[in-house]
Amino acid sequence: MDALILIITGIIIGITASFSGLGGGFLMVPLLIFLGNSAQKSVGSSFLAILMISASAVVAHYKLANIDYKTALMLGVGGIVGAQIGAHFLEQVPTVHFKKIFAAALFIIAGYLFFKK
Repeated sequence: MDALILIITGIIIGITASFSGLGGGFLMVPLLIFLGNSAQKSVGSSFLAILMISASAVVAHYKLANIDYKTALMLGVGGIVGAQIGAHFLEQVPTVHFKKIFAAALFIIAGYLFFKK
């Protein structure tokens, strides 16, 4: 049953990520924590799934000519550096604290998007 839930969730996240550009981690990480994984394992597993989803979305958006290569490459280079730093920071944060930080970040982002003109 868990495998079926994960596959169906993956489909939903793939659609959401390709449509919105949000990546899907905001849905995947809470699901994986709910299923009993630590914050660290949830984030790491989410990134591997996002890599596969992102590769597929890049192909689709390439076919539609929806890519600004210069901007994407600069963001990607910065993201590579930031990902290494973030992974090391996450090792120092207990799951109980991570849940609160993650929830607060989601609420702040949701509020910003909701109230932005």
